[in-house]
Amino acid sequence: MEPASAAPVAPPPVATGSLPFELTPTVAARTPEALALRAEILKIGGKLWDRQYVDGNGGNVSARIGSRYVLCTPTMMCKADLELDDICLSDLEGNILAGSRARTSEILLHLAIYKANPQARAVVHCHPPHATAFAITGEAPPNGLVAEYEYFVGVAALAPYETPGTQAFADTVIPYARHHNTILLANHGVVCWSDTVTHAEWLVETLDTYCRTLTIARQLGRALRPIPEEKIEEILLRKREAGLPDLRLASLPARTAPARL
Repeated sequence: MEPASAAPVAPPPVATGSLPFELTPTVAARTPEALALRAEILKIGGKLWDRQYVDGNGGNVSARIGSRYVLCTPTMMCKADLELDDICLSDLEGNILAGSRARTSEILLHLAIYKANPQARAVVHCHPPHATAFAITGEAPPNGLVAEYEYFVGVAALAPYETPGTQAFADTVIPYARHHNTILLANHGVVCWSDTVTHAEWLVETLDTYCRTLTIARQLGRALRPIPEEKIEEILLRKREAGLPDLRLASLPARTAPARL
C-alpha cells in the first residue's frame, strides 16, 4: 500500500503592500489591492478638484503596490473625470506596464520620494492656492502657531525650482523626503507623502488651511503668538511615539526607561 499523500498546504496570504514578486504586471494591476487603490485614487482626484487644489489637467496622485509597482494618474486628464481604467501601472523607473493611457509627466517626482523613503506608500502633488502662494514667495510657513499643523505636518520643506517633469525637478525633493512629509515646490505647488492616498491628501488640506490662516492672521496687523516651546516639545514627543516624521525629533531628549517599582 502506498503511503497516504500529505494534505496540500495552502500558501500564506498575501499581505497588503507586499505582493509576491512572481506576479506579472497585468495580474498585479488587477489584484483586489490594486482595484481598491484605483478607487481611492479616483476619490482623492475628485476631492482635489472639489477643493480647488487642481485645475485643468493639473496635479497627480500615485500609490505603491507591492515592492515593484506604482499606480498613478494619467497625463492630460482632469482629476474630476478619471475612471478606474484610466489609472496606469508603472515600475520604479517610470515605465508603463499596464494601462491604455500615458502616465503622468511628473511620475519621476513620485518615484524620487518612494526611493528616498520606504515609509512613503502614496504621493499627492497639486497646486493649493494658499500654500502655492508661499511657494512662489520662497517662504515656507513658520512653525509653532497651530497645534494640529505641528502634529501632522511639522516643518514643511521648500524645494528649489526646476522645470517640472524633468529628473532635475524630481531630484529637488530627495534631500527632504525622509524627514518632511510635506514639501513646497518653489514657483510650482506642493507634494505630500503618507501611508495612504487619503492621508497624503489630508496633509495637503492641513498645509493649505494653515497657510490661509497665517495669511488672515497677518492681515490683522497684530503680532503672532506662538505656542510655548515646552508645549511644542510635548507635541514632538507624541509625534515620535506615533512614528510621524519631523526633522526636530533628532533634537529631542532620548527616551527614558520606565521607573522600576
